[in-house]
Amino acid sequence: MTRALTGGVFGPLSSTGDFAELRQLAEGIGARSFDERIGHRGLPDDVDTTAWRHLQDAGLTRLTSDPESGGGPAELAVVLRALARHAVTVPLAETDVLAGWLAAAAGLEVPGEGPLTIALGDAGATTIAGVPYADAAATVLVALRDGADLQVAAVHPTSITNGHNLGGEPRDTITISAETFVTVDGAAEELLRRGAWARCVQSLGALDAAVEFSVAHTREREQFGRPLSAFQAVQHTLASMAGEVERARAATELAVAAVTDHGFAHAQADYAVTVAKVVLGRVVPTVVTAAHQLHGAIGVTIEHRLWLATMRARSWVDEFGDTATHARRLGRLALTGGDPWDFVVGCH
Repeated sequence: MTRALTGGVFGPLSSTGDFAELRQLAEGIGARSFDERIGHRGLPDDVDTTAWRHLQDAGLTRLTSDPESGGGPAELAVVLRALARHAVTVPLAETDVLAGWLAAAAGLEVPGEGPLTIALGDAGATTIAGVPYADAAATVLVALRDGADLQVAAVHPTSITNGHNLGGEPRDTITISAETFVTVDGAAEELLRRGAWARCVQSLGALDAAVEFSVAHTREREQFGRPLSAFQAVQHTLASMAGEVERARAATELAVAAVTDHGFAHAQADYAVTVAKVVLGRVVPTVVTAAHQLHGAIGVTIEHRLWLATMRARSWVDEFGDTATHARRLGRLALTGGDPWDFVVGCH
């Protein structure tokens, strides 16, 4: 297997955070996937096995969960954002930052190649809904919440009922038989934090796409003999969208930096991911509404590139805790975080 991060044909990445080579690789995989799947989208959308194979061959499917990859959260964030920008339907976040990590924490053996996924439920559950990509996964890591702990097992579901989220991504319902579970102490919050972090990064990629599509559309579309972008109201809308996305970018980059520097279990990561989830939860509806207003009716069909970006962003901001849940958590952190000034400037 070619390792993109450890001296393969793409060479080693800079340790200074300059991931231009990795970004170019991920963008190339994403762009090819989008172009090849025009006219072939459905509900639920099929997993892009070709894109997954390219990611796997480049060593990008286990960046944080495989010590030999040479990668980490910063590298994974680059790839997740690029794939989300091009609406690539693959379970990369589920495989690496969630199932791969949890399997290692529980001491469970899982396949070293192929997609994995996570099924999150409450203790004692035998039917779990909203499981990402269950039908495509080689193994499903079931994580049942038992207070702060997780009861974990690697399973092959006895039945799978297909479903999807607003953006067409597979979200299935699985049934499992009696399993032998391993207890992972104190892992419940970190699992949710990891999922929330990944969804923030993915949402940012989708928002970038929505702004790019809106700018292009308003330049190309004419009304009363002028491009839409020449009208002051349209210019104000585009500027507002760009400002909101930059606000989301600042919060997401803070979360990526905190996780990279301290790890997912650290209080700094908890704070930064919570902030990012709240910010994205407020930015996404604003940007999505504006983008669809600028596109008019053509932006609401499943085959339109805008729909794939906006509807996935709308789905992702509600997964692993919705905006209200994280806003309440942020409030509790503020009340218990010591010096209020340190909390405001992120130094708590």
